[in-house]
Amino acid sequence: MTSLRPLPVPAGPDALEVLPALREALSGGPAVLPYAAHAQPPVLPENAARDAGDLPDGLSLVVGTSGSTGTPKLAMLTAAALTASATATDERLGGPGQWLLAMPAHHIAGVQVLLRSVLAGTTPVVADLHNGFTPAAFTAAAAALTGRRRFTSLVPTQLLRLLDDREGSSVLRTFDAVLVGGAASAPPLLARARESGVRVVTTYGMSETAGGCVYSGVPLVGTCVRGEPGGRLHLGGATLADGYLGRPDLTAAAFSTDSAGTRWFATDDVGHQDGDGHWHVDGRIDDLVNTGGLKVAPRPVEEALVAHVPGVAEAVVVGVPDPEWGEAVAAALVLRDGLAAPSVAEVREALRGWVPDHALPRRVAALGALPLRGPGKPDRSAIRSRLAHGT
Repeated sequence: MTSLRPLPVPAGPDALEVLPALREALSGGPAVLPYAAHAQPPVLPENAARDAGDLPDGLSLVVGTSGSTGTPKLAMLTAAALTASATATDERLGGPGQWLLAMPAHHIAGVQVLLRSVLAGTTPVVADLHNGFTPAAFTAAAAALTGRRRFTSLVPTQLLRLLDDREGSSVLRTFDAVLVGGAASAPPLLARARESGVRVVTTYGMSETAGGCVYSGVPLVGTCVRGEPGGRLHLGGATLADGYLGRPDLTAAAFSTDSAGTRWFATDDVGHQDGDGHWHVDGRIDDLVNTGGLKVAPRPVEEALVAHVPGVAEAVVVGVPDPEWGEAVAAALVLRDGLAAPSVAEVREALRGWVPDHALPRRVAALGALPLRGPGKPDRSAIRSRLAHGT
């Protein structure tokens, strides 16, 4: 019978202490539920203990979702799904290599770095994040890498900080691939990285798909993508979770199997496929702004803000209540050092012609930093609250 045990994961280099437990979990031992060692263990659904005998065969990892729409769910991933993910990643990147872990190891992106290392028989290097992510900590960790092929996984904010640091930018160029995910990457940021000689690969995925399963718009081997007429994205294939621990109701609502036997997961994202066959995520269904009866996807507006408003380093677009429009398009901006915040009129004028008129922001606020939830993900609820109250 499959069993499950909580796994406290230390921060920084001490995270390597969990490698034996992960190795055992992949080899048929107890499945693990990782969580930050300084935090309380995750709260299991009420019926999870009672239904322990119904855990999937081969279960290796139970990992929390980002919880953007409420209480986080716990995705159940088997050794087969995790192995399929690691194998497909190696295939896309040209073979296995040594990884540098630069994000918390209890989230799916971080634990996947450890799992890929276990499966490849390599030992990763972990950046010291006790004082938060810094270019100095990253470059110090990179100096300890000994593998011929070197990989790392970052969120966009980390990439931006490294590019702004001379030594960090130089070190990034030594990696065979720099995966960037967790949140949307603005095209100017990716262009800047590539122009600097950094081999960036954007990733899209979530806990329910064992992490990233679409790289630079192209599904990994074994993964398939389809879009509903309304734009909702579905992901299918070998890396899918078996469902949510103790929540058969949520499992039935999100996972399905088609007549060909392919399992699918219904994401909360909307997106489209371009003429070259690449998939693009336009935002989450619940992030769409309904202004005057017209729908605005935040991501294209966010990308335009970074590309066309001088001094904007990062941007998040949300909808805030408005008595005339129902919702108004509002933008939170992070500016480059020393630059003054643009006015609403200046932002609208800079974006005119780049986005539809109904998508032009009606409220703008400059923040020192974007509030985050999870590694690299903007806390849209907190941002919406601040912009709605003018703080």
